[in-house]
Formats: sequence, C-alpha cells, structure tokens
Amino acid sequence: MADTFIIETADLRKHYDGVEAVRGLSLQVPAGSIYGFLGRNGAGKTTTIKLLLGMARPTSGRARVFGLAADEDRASVEIRRRTGFVSDDKDLYDYMTVGEMIRFTAGFFPQWRADLEQTYTRTFDLPLDRKVKALSRGTRTKLALLLALCRRAELLILDEPTSGLDPAVTEEILQAQVAHVAREGMTVFFSSHQIAEVDQIADHVVIIDRGRAVVAGALDDLREQFCRVQFVFDGDAPETVFRAPGVERVRRQGRVMTVLSSAGSATVVEESRRLNPVSVDVVPITLKEIFLETVTTED
Repeated sequence: MADTFIIETADLRKHYDGVEAVRGLSLQVPAGSIYGFLGRNGAGKTTTIKLLLGMARPTSGRARVFGLAADEDRASVEIRRRTGFVSDDKDLYDYMTVGEMIRFTAGFFPQWRADLEQTYTRTFDLPLDRKVKALSRGTRTKLALLLALCRRAELLILDEPTSGLDPAVTEEILQAQVAHVAREGMTVFFSSHQIAEVDQIADHVVIIDRGRAVVAGALDDLREQFCRVQFVFDGDAPETVFRAPGVERVRRQGRVMTVLSSAGSATVVEESRRLNPVSVDVVPITLKEIFLETVTTED
C-alpha cells in the first residue's frame, strides 16, 4: 500500500469523567514492524487501542488505521475486519470445544488460512476436543492468537497477551509472532508493561506515560541515541546547566556527575571540557533503563 504507516495518531486525547486517559498522543507505526507499546499499568495503553479499533471515540485529535479514520463508523468496521485483536481477556466461548471455536471463527472470514490453522494447532499443541472452559490460561492465549493469525489480518493488535503466563508459554507466543511477521509481512502493535518482552521482539517502540508518549522510535536508534555520560572531578561535581541537545537528566553525587542524554554523547562531552573533569566515561543503556529514566514515579 502507498501509506508507509499502518497506524497514525495526532494529538489524540480521551477524557473519562474529567480524567485524561490519553493526552496528546502522536504515533506512527511503520508497515511490517513489530511495534512495542510500552507503559505501566494504567498508562493509557488499553484506551488507545480502543480508540484505534473504533471501540471508543476520541475527545479530540485523530487516529487513522490503514489510512481510515478510526472514529467513523463504516471505517472502523473495515479496520476491525482487517485487524486481528488479542486482549488479556481472551474473548472465547467457554461452552465450545477448541475445534468448534476454530470452525465458528473461520466461518466469518472467507480468506481463512487453513494452512496456518494446521500449523498453529500443531505448534501450540491445541487439544481440539477439549472445552474452552477447561483450558489453562496459556492455552487460551494460544487459541486466541491462532484465531487472530489465521484470518489473514494485515495488522495484529495485542493488549497484554502474555499477562499471567509462565516464561515457557510466553516465549512460545513471542516467537510465534516474530516468525509470523517474517513469513507473512504482517504488522504487530504489541502493548505490554513487560519491558523484557518488548525488548526481545520489537523493532520499534513507544513508551507511554500517563497518556502521552515520552520516547518513540526505532529500537536500534534509541539504543544508539540514549547513553549515560559519567564525569569524575577532583572535588565535588560542579553545579552547571548543560545546553547540549538531548540532555534529559543530570545527577551529582560527591565527585561524580552523571548525565543522561537522548541525543548521543558527543555534544555533552564537548561541552564538559569547560568543567575540567578528571575522567569521562560513556555508557550505553538498556531499554529497561530508558523506561525507568523517562516514566514518572507513581504518586
């Protein structure tokens, strides 16, 4: 498609009873990416997903998926038709067997991928004759993921899909997503508060805090841009204000000054020469550290 972005939002806002669940969120999700949507519980992730799927209307701003306005009734139906969605709730019919649930869902999608159905039934070791209500939490998640992947969706939206699962099942589900994207060219929008999961499979990421994006970009770029520059001085670290772009935070402890930069280290190091540090050390930081440095602490 001509559009390079599957999801785009601009200054998206949603208020509930005077509370801003989403406030000024702007996103661009490239086609074919695994886009990690990272934030603490209550940061506004689920509300954003509801806005993207037309399940809620924005207070202001705009959201487009496949170039379609998510807040228009007919467009939102088309968005949901082209999107597979797996939530933490795993909306399944408990009275059906696994096989019945698959056949029931397949009947709604003329382009259902029977080949992928067989592949994921085998890969996930799904018990076709067992009632859905008798499935473990992990097996319910696998079934919900199969139903989303086999419908030939162009976009897969996952809202905390691995919540409460053991590490082995989580790994299986994460790797299935990566393999599917590589093989089928699908775009994945993956919401989670589990940093390690996002770090493992995402190629792009946005960190959302209290309804707004605080960090966004290609994960490799973020790893290059963010760093910690540590200066050691003869005496106590001096009080100073850095004018270099991208300085996010400055901490002083005794003789040591630590600068967090989101724009690399070169300009920070250059500017520090006037302070005459004894030593300078540039340390790359992980996604977890970026997250902890950029989200606010809970009240």
